[in-house]
Amino acid sequence: MAADFPPDDDTDGLVAKPRPGDNAEPLSVSEISNILKRTVEDRFGFVRLRGELSGVKRAASGHLYAALKDEKAVIDAVMWRGNTQRLPFQPEDGLEVIASGKLTTYPGRSKYQIVVERMELAGEGALLALLEKARARLAAEGLFDERRKRALPFLPRTIGVVTSPTGAVIRDILHRLADRFPSRVVVWPVLVQGQGAASQVANAVRGFSAMPEGNPDRPDLVIVARGGGSIEDLWSFNEEEVVRAIAECTIPTISAVGHETDTTLADFAADRRAPTPTAAAEIAVPVRAELAATLADFGARKKRAILRPVQLGRERLEARADRLPSPEALLQPQAQRLDDLATRLGHGLRERAARARERLQSDRARLNAPLLKSRLQQAQERLAATSRLMVSLDPDNVLKRGYVRVVGPEGRTLTDAAAAAKHAALTLKFRDGDVAVSTGEASPPAAAPAPRRKPAKKGTPPAQDDLFG
Repeated sequence: MAADFPPDDDTDGLVAKPRPGDNAEPLSVSEISNILKRTVEDRFGFVRLRGELSGVKRAASGHLYAALKDEKAVIDAVMWRGNTQRLPFQPEDGLEVIASGKLTTYPGRSKYQIVVERMELAGEGALLALLEKARARLAAEGLFDERRKRALPFLPRTIGVVTSPTGAVIRDILHRLADRFPSRVVVWPVLVQGQGAASQVANAVRGFSAMPEGNPDRPDLVIVARGGGSIEDLWSFNEEEVVRAIAECTIPTISAVGHETDTTLADFAADRRAPTPTAAAEIAVPVRAELAATLADFGARKKRAILRPVQLGRERLEARADRLPSPEALLQPQAQRLDDLATRLGHGLRERAARARERLQSDRARLNAPLLKSRLQQAQERLAATSRLMVSLDPDNVLKRGYVRVVGPEGRTLTDAAAAAKHAALTLKFRDGDVAVSTGEASPPAAAPAPRRKPAKKGTPPAQDDLFG
């Protein structure tokens, strides 16, 4: 349809002139741009657009700029900083989203755009696509590499749990630990769903990891747990900051997010994945009763191992003892030999006595009187020599040659002056008698009368002179 303009009565000129009946003044570009802006915003004050993100970028101010497109059209989109901070996911090129907001124009470029107040993924398919892209990107960095995963401690003294303090998850974990092996548990309370949950979970994991070694609250094992839910409910555990915090944690970690069929990126980053929070408690500690039974079995095996050599030695000793002959069998030959020797000894003694008797009888005939006289004469000569020696050694025999023997009061012979000086009276024995003398301290005793010599009998030979006289 042609536009309804007033007819031109005059030829177009170089200078614009007002026309009769025309009350419309010419508008400036800014004025028409503002009119268009108000018209668009009034008409499209709230719209929801579905499209694929393209050219996503974040300005230094925190604002988000992108474009929404489909097969035939493109519209610019802007999301201010306050709204971007509440986004539950990280916008990326290629994601299909539903953006809610209002249409407006940008007079500086004569373009219209949507100011996005809320952005959501267009269905679970888009969410899964975003998840797959994030998984591939983080896996390429090596965050999910099996070689970097660590072994869990066999019996942790302290277990740190990152979860909601009011949910059923923490109660299930505590009850299961109490049943299996009571342990010390330190809970770091966090949100597990919604705005800010990812940041709280990441900060809790980093907080446990940053505790010094000597801190009694530093756990030996960290469990990141949450109950089951939809993929949207579990999305906080797919956030990059949570994945990186778990991968960088210096303490071995167990991821127990959702039910057995649920999988999050936190499961790939953790050292161990548990299908449920209760299963995480079972993985964390062994069964105390089973440990006690195992220790008892080890003790019994150790005892058997110690006693086994003794038992084997006893069996070998008994087997060898059974092959040994009895003591009676060992002693029988010796007893028989002893009886034989005793018999031979008796016969030998009798035979030797008989031979000695025969020899004595044969020697008796050879014995004669001259031999007996010769032996008797030799004995007499030895006796006479002994008598002469006794006479020569008699101390009184030297008195005949003029010597005197000094005798003390006790009748002992004194041989030196010192011994004689000790006594007041002494006796001098002469050949023919004794004389009592004094040393000057007392009167001498009376001299003993000289012994009488008996007259020699007639026919008696004179006494033999001293061999030494």
